Parts: sequence; structure tokens; C-alpha cells
Amino acid sequence: MIGALSFLWNSTRGARLRPWRSPYLLWRIETYSGMHAEEIGAKDVMRFLWQEKWQFLRFLRWTDEIRKESKTPHA
Repeated sequence: MIGALSFLWNSTRGARLRPWRSPYLLWRIETYSGMHAEEIGAKDVMRFLWQEKWQFLRFLRWTDEIRKESKTPHA
């Protein structure tokens, strides 16, 4: 859960109260969905997150796993 919150916090830097203006999130949505970043608005971001909520949650769980693995000392 901390990894998911960390990802969201970092990915919305500069636009935390308006995540639909985050260049990183717009780029991710554009890459995943094919929508053009310049045309994505608040409604589009919310609709995308709702439609892809299970994939998004899976992605957030993956970011948490990667964060934990990077913190684990390797022998």
C-alpha cells in the first residue's frame, strides 16, 4: 500500500490537487490507451481510471512489490 501511495505522490508532483494535469500520468494514459495527451481532461482521466481500475490496482501492487524488492539487501 505504501508503494502505491508513493507512486501516486511522485507521479502527480506539481499537480497533486489536479492529477489530470500531471504530465507523467497523461503520458502513461496516452501510452496505455492511445488517447492523445493534449486532449485528455479531468473527465477523461476519471473515466479511464474507473474503466481500468483493476489493471490500475494491479499496477499499483506491482509498484509496491518493486519498491519492497529494491529495499531488500541482496547477498
